[in-house]
Amino acid sequence: MTARRATINRQWLPLNALRAFEAAARNMSFTLGAQALGVSQSAISRHITTLEALIGTPVFDRRRQVLELTRAGTALLPAVSSSFDRIEHELNGIIGEQGGFRVMRVHIPPSFAQILAMPMLRDLRAQYPEMVLDITTPGQVGPPAHDVDAAILYSRPAASTLVSDLLWMTQLTPVCHPAVAEAGRARDGDLAGFLARTELLHVRLENQRRDLVWGDYVRRAGLVVATDRGLAFDTAMLAAQYAMLGEGVALLDCRLFGRELAAGTLVAPFPDASAEDGFGYFLTIHPEELADPALSLFREWVIRRFACPLELVPTAGEHQ
Repeated sequence: MTARRATINRQWLPLNALRAFEAAARNMSFTLGAQALGVSQSAISRHITTLEALIGTPVFDRRRQVLELTRAGTALLPAVSSSFDRIEHELNGIIGEQGGFRVMRVHIPPSFAQILAMPMLRDLRAQYPEMVLDITTPGQVGPPAHDVDAAILYSRPAASTLVSDLLWMTQLTPVCHPAVAEAGRARDGDLAGFLARTELLHVRLENQRRDLVWGDYVRRAGLVVATDRGLAFDTAMLAAQYAMLGEGVALLDCRLFGRELAAGTLVAPFPDASAEDGFGYFLTIHPEELADPALSLFREWVIRRFACPLELVPTAGEHQ
């Protein structure tokens, strides 16, 4: 019979070991975790070994080349991260009460940041100059890898413990340079022929096949088009910029690229070709953060900013 381990109370909480575990798990690397905490890799490894000995089970699977969390590590990580976030928040709140303003860390996807966030932040700062923001733009889909106070996420709707406000569901449309659209319409006559004879420009999603977005689009549209070809980019902005040079066709969100569509630097070669892909942009905040007046104000302002309805997408013919 296995002896039962003694329960852990807060008097014996291994705080340094938990900090080491959280840093290594957040970065999925002992080396990067050590760099984040400003300690040696051996110190991280030693603390995690101590934690595993204390709870009686591994928190990392070290048998593979890529570091992975075990079942115990997966269960422990959100509790540790949330606790540290809460402590950090309260300490910063106390500091803020003593003078100055707490820095709010906001995660924004790269293309959203380049296209919409800059004018949005300018207007926000003009209205609330006392608001202090620290903007990060990592390129993954879904929750940010690093601790933030608020995040605008490009993601599918999903149940979570976060307060999540839908800003808009993406509406994807094949778009290209006006000259490419005009030539394709004259040559092919329909969307399927145009896509089959035009280079496809892909936007990669992390840990997904390169043609996921185009593949889902043609399947939903009932088209028979090979999508495993063309160029792939890390962001929608890069794909749009390449298309605006007069090369290829990109599948982009109507609202995100509304300015380019309105100006005619990008056009939709065929009308009625837009389709939802199940993704959207969401503003997410931890429930306990809603008590923070600055974050609550930021949330309200962002929701108002994107409350207007989606504008109609100009087609190629409207710019001729």
